[in-house]
Amino acid sequence: MEDGFVAHQLSPSSWSRYEDCPRKYWLSRQKLPRKASMPASLGTAVHNSVEDLCNLDINDREPREVGWLPPTAKAILDRHWQIEKEIFLETPRHPRWKDEMITKAHDGLVGALNILFVKSGLDKTSLSEVTIGMWAQVQSIVLANEGTLVSECGRLMGRLDLLVADIDENGKSKGWIVADLKTGRPPTVNLNEKVSRQLRFYRDLLVENNPDHPPLHAEGWYSANQSIHRAEGPSVLEDAFKAWEGMRHSNIPFEGSPNSTVCGFCEWKAWCPTWWAARRDGILPPGNVFRDEVVHIIRFDGNSGATLFERAPPVGDEGEVGRSENKFGAILRDQALSQMRQLVDSGYQGPVFLGSAKADGKIMHLGDWSEVLPWSPINKSLI
Repeated sequence: MEDGFVAHQLSPSSWSRYEDCPRKYWLSRQKLPRKASMPASLGTAVHNSVEDLCNLDINDREPREVGWLPPTAKAILDRHWQIEKEIFLETPRHPRWKDEMITKAHDGLVGALNILFVKSGLDKTSLSEVTIGMWAQVQSIVLANEGTLVSECGRLMGRLDLLVADIDENGKSKGWIVADLKTGRPPTVNLNEKVSRQLRFYRDLLVENNPDHPPLHAEGWYSANQSIHRAEGPSVLEDAFKAWEGMRHSNIPFEGSPNSTVCGFCEWKAWCPTWWAARRDGILPPGNVFRDEVVHIIRFDGNSGATLFERAPPVGDEGEVGRSENKFGAILRDQALSQMRQLVDSGYQGPVFLGSAKADGKIMHLGDWSEVLPWSPINKSLI
């Protein structure tokens, strides 16, 4: 093994992260606490429910039996929803869990099942009318689900949602479909470039690993409106291997490439000095209604949540901060208040990162949607 080498694999998500901002990717490799999100938990619950239904043992069931799918699907989704809720709430960084979003998860599961019906040669139908025999027909086209794809050299990897038989009008297989189930917003016209690249990445890894493969293509299945979008284009593996080279481990942080979109949604800002320096230099705007800040605590009332902060301007580019005359008041509630109490009770006296402070008046507001974390930029690898 090379001196100082730390093994890494490129996945579509890590590739996109590196491309968005090398510093963001580097921080994501530092074993920092990840931030849970409701959309991700919802998507996982739907994906895992589809997997369980595809793997359901129905061999001893009467083919004409109806009425079994709605309660079965609900029980499976409820179980995965509870699992995701427990994982979510045990994650150190999480907003409020929204129980009401299980309705959206149910709709997503129904949408995914309807796509499977169509791909199996069945008409879209009410779940209550799906027979055991019809579901057996669906299961017959599923060649693999939730499988891991790894390149022969081990450098590239991806998680495949579904590999299904591409059947013709006579029900005969004419090839394979690499399908990725999407529970987010469907494209208005075409797949965006990164989603297309993700799908082609799975397609191309499958081609590499199966030299005698039948005709195959990749599709994005959007459960929200049950639309199917085919990913067209050349192989992406050569570009993936080039990116892999640039993503090698380094003790020194990669350069950041701050911009309002990438920094706005970055979950590692509390450890990144680049965005804060970019705010100072005018590269990044201060934000609109919801904004992030680095501050000193001047006064804090642990009962009411009333707090006086002083903005902590960056000194240099490595994360050091100074003092200023710029002070502002804030009211902390719910999760933000609990995090501030814990920080103060621990004896911490350094600068603080405020994530998603609501600034729609003279006083900022922080709640379940916000984060209060120590400001602790990382300038040397922790691994």
